[in-house]
Amino acid sequence: MTAIRAVLLDLEGTLYANARVIDGASDAIAELRERGLGVRFLTNTDSKTAERIRSELAGYGLSVAADELFTPVVAAERLLTAAQARTFALLSRELTALMPTVAAVGPYTHVLVGDCRETLDYPALDEAFRAVRAGAELVALQRGRYFKRADGDHVDTGAVVAAIEYAAGVTARVLGKPSPDFFRLAATSLDVEATECLVVGDDATTDVAGGRAAGLPTVQVRTGKYADQRAEGLTGDADHEVDSVADLPPLLRRLTAA
Repeated sequence: MTAIRAVLLDLEGTLYANARVIDGASDAIAELRERGLGVRFLTNTDSKTAERIRSELAGYGLSVAADELFTPVVAAERLLTAAQARTFALLSRELTALMPTVAAVGPYTHVLVGDCRETLDYPALDEAFRAVRAGAELVALQRGRYFKRADGDHVDTGAVVAAIEYAAGVTARVLGKPSPDFFRLAATSLDVEATECLVVGDDATTDVAGGRAAGLPTVQVRTGKYADQRAEGLTGDADHEVDSVADLPPLLRRLTAA
């Protein structure tokens, strides 16, 4: 394996789960920094601003600098602004208000889908479908199947994206994980080669699959979605598995010694 110079860490399910921090997460991050490794925090969270995510992480005792956090929302802002888009948004109210390219009426050049549980109804879904049928590009912040909360599992953005794809006969452009470009962008921000970054996450379908597609070595933690995915036969593709992120520093020490 190429020498590891940076670590790309998932958030929910990896550093925290069910509204509590994973034991040893803060110490693990501190040791990565002490070893001189670059760190980036990659999340598919698509209902909140980067500032709010960082504030919530601070509440878990996890300090993340502005340039260390990568979200699909940031990628969407850059992409759609550069395209001078007229966007129909299926997003949370908070992000809809902040997205600079959202248009009140059509015609639309893009349909942007994220966490829309606050705003989704049949007229909104139908308008998104009609815009795509008329030629707008379908852009997904992410396409997770479900997400976990303390009260159980919930339908994620990917299910809404799949509905529009199926109805309109198109394939969405995905900005977040598992898009390989998302991981490569994080590596570029650290000024290292993608193969020098280790991806760490709980989700085989986003963290592991996306990291592998981008050519990065991967670690799956046995927290978050791991148990569900093992039952579904989805695990086993990561280069390494560890019980939790607390076991990451010892793994890195073993890899370095090897």
